[in-house]
Amino acid sequence: MLISHIAREGTLHVTLNQHLDITNRAAAALQIEALVYAHQPARVTLELPSGETTPATLSAVARARRMCQSIGVPLTLTGSGAPLADRSAGQAAERRLEYGARQDH
Repeated sequence: MLISHIAREGTLHVTLNQHLDITNRAAAALQIEALVYAHQPARVTLELPSGETTPATLSAVARARRMCQSIGVPLTLTGSGAPLADRSAGQAAERRLEYGARQDH
């Protein structure tokens, strides 16, 4: 199972159960999108797994952030894998992707 979730008091809490790779990032992003449209929350919290965040995980986070932004739902990253948690969700992820996340390897 790639993700788990709980909807409570207007917030959809989504947990990535593992870091993503190229084979499962699209599935995880689609699952998050389906949950947001099904629950129509006021806000979304996305908890990342611990450890080094993979480029595929960052890609799914960026996609979720863009989708949430397009429908006016704030997205917050949590967890020890959340890059620069004090910034808005996805900004750090998109910055890494913009400059070539794969160059880190």
